[in-house]
Amino acid sequence: MGANSKLKLKPFYIMKILMEQTDEQHPITVNELIEELRKYEISAERKSIYADIEMLMEFGLDIICQKGRANQYFIGVRDFELPELKLLVDAVQSSRFITYKKSEELIGKLEKLTSVHEAQELHRHVVISDQIKTMNESIYYNVNDINKAIQENKQIRFKYFDYNLDKQVEYRRNGEWYYASPYAFTWDDDNYYMIAFYERYEDISNFRVDRMTSIEVIDEDRVFEGECQAFNVADYSKKIFRMFSGDTEKVKIQFDNSLINVVIDRFGKEVEIQKVDQDAFVIEVDVVATNTFLSWLFMFGDKVKIVEPESLKEEMISTIMKITHIY
Repeated sequence: MGANSKLKLKPFYIMKILMEQTDEQHPITVNELIEELRKYEISAERKSIYADIEMLMEFGLDIICQKGRANQYFIGVRDFELPELKLLVDAVQSSRFITYKKSEELIGKLEKLTSVHEAQELHRHVVISDQIKTMNESIYYNVNDINKAIQENKQIRFKYFDYNLDKQVEYRRNGEWYYASPYAFTWDDDNYYMIAFYERYEDISNFRVDRMTSIEVIDEDRVFEGECQAFNVADYSKKIFRMFSGDTEKVKIQFDNSLINVVIDRFGKEVEIQKVDQDAFVIEVDVVATNTFLSWLFMFGDKVKIVEPESLKEEMISTIMKITHIY
């Protein structure tokens, strides 16, 4: 690139330098800007630097000038503040759904949204190696293929697998194709799921995206039948307990008052609380009452009790009896 062409790009290089190298704790002088521009083989005079900074400010870049013997400049407001980036970095590194490799890539991209100095501060808090992560790198292609099907209103087919005791992939239904109409994605209990109308059951089902493989978009429009026609992701996710499919039913549960935070975390602040006495309260919620749901209740021992329905109470008693027989 010729010298004249590079000179035309000078304002953009100034913006690049300011974005990458400055923040409130690390401002830069015009002389330092001139030195940085030389690294890009661009020579500049002070007067032209001032004009470029003025133009960038008019463009909308939040450049703060600290007045002094030598004025200093830095980027003020960015798209993301440092605490916001820390939240995003923490979410990425703690997510089991995101692989080690992709976690490092995403965190690297997040670090580029701030100055190199604040990026170093972010990186000091990154500890990916201690996290349990999925090993399925194809997960991102899965998301892309499923999202494409949703946008094009098409069905997909795929294969679904588990791991056996040798930690090897073992396809369900002997590797037969699953046919489904994808509706949406949802995140639950550190896993990412596709919510879809599943032809085999003629109902809505949930599939872990990292357990799906060989996804193909097929030339068949998505199916919307019965309740699926008015499908709402938020309402559905509230009813589905830790992403196990099945029929929802109304369940009344009594909790010890000490578990109020647990209940709100699980069912949301909208859940209606009925006080029983000074020690307990009751809630009534729609859930898929699977063994996973019972196991969750079992965690709290004598501080929780199923009030209704009777069939679920009996199922809980049966589960407890089976456990006692083991010991």
